[in-house]
Amino acid sequence: MPPANQAAGMNDTPGISDWFNSLPLITRYWFGGAAGLTLAGNFGIVPAHKLIYDFPSVRHTFHVWRLLTSFLYVGSFSINTLMGLYMLYQFSKQYEGGGPYNTGAGGGTADYLFCLLFGMAGCLMCFHLLGGLIPIAPLFTRNLTFYVLYVWGRKNPNVDANIWGVPVKGMYLPFAYLALNGKS
Repeated sequence: MPPANQAAGMNDTPGISDWFNSLPLITRYWFGGAAGLTLAGNFGIVPAHKLIYDFPSVRHTFHVWRLLTSFLYVGSFSINTLMGLYMLYQFSKQYEGGGPYNTGAGGGTADYLFCLLFGMAGCLMCFHLLGGLIPIAPLFTRNLTFYVLYVWGRKNPNVDANIWGVPVKGMYLPFAYLALNGKS
């Protein structure tokens, strides 16, 4: 029986906290950290230059948080930032959710965590190997998101997806997003 000052059915709808808590574990923390650090960096709570990857700062002054925050800070506010956060949420949730019959290589929380750690190591290694040849920004959130999207597309090559109503097969989805994004 509802309290006297509340009508039946009022405040029974799920809120944002229910939605957030319904996300898979790794997706919840990655999306929450990315949204929180992006807001903090853009509102000046944390200086944005303290969130980007800088190897001399990690090595000489032990700024180890830069190894993680460069995968969480999306960048300054723009439509690309919102699209990046949406893609992180959508494809992270889909990959981590996996299927009901997880055999150890196709989804699930542990597999997804290993996938992300492998992708993070790859991003850092490519940054150091290609940094002198190609100008690469020291923010890796979008790179890691496209990595997850690529792995998801390889795992689900025949799934029908769409971008703004245009149907695209799962195996071509990462390339379609890259074409629309223009830069990453």
